[in-house]
Amino acid sequence: MTAFALADIPVIETERTILRPHKLDDFEAYAAMWADPVVTRFIAKPRTREESWQRFLRHAGSWSLIGYGFWAVEEKATGRFIGEGGFHDLKRDIVPSIEGIPEAGWGFVAEMHGKGMASEAVGAFVAWADRRFGGRTVCIIDPANGASLRVAEKNGYREIGRTTYHGEPTILLERQG
Repeated sequence: MTAFALADIPVIETERTILRPHKLDDFEAYAAMWADPVVTRFIAKPRTREESWQRFLRHAGSWSLIGYGFWAVEEKATGRFIGEGGFHDLKRDIVPSIEGIPEAGWGFVAEMHGKGMASEAVGAFVAWADRRFGGRTVCIIDPANGASLRVAEKNGYREIGRTTYHGEPTILLERQG
């Protein structure tokens, strides 16, 4: 897999969003999003500023080391950061193993929930993945997170099993590109 320099991370436009590399100027909105219990209720506990900073830095490392990563999602109409999404390989301790398979993920500020922004952005980055990988991608979702399950389904992900992750029930989904 070819790695990317930060300047070479692809920019993807949809009708209402721009998927682009994270910028330092995004950090305050990013940290606020990941501190919001509405955003994190099915993913993790709200993150501290320090935890958000570590995660924020991980994005640049993913692109440069493994050739894919997360994009910042910018609302086209306003230019503001409204979320993120893309692919990672977190070396998760999960059975069955998904290590080495691009894992899709996404998160959006609470005020964007229910507006179709996630479906739109996920559709754009899975289309990119189809061209880039031409194969299988996966995602894991909390069974109680109906909204994310619908986003995944709209974008071609299908349940392939149920497992646990960090002691919590988890649905494993896959998509064939």
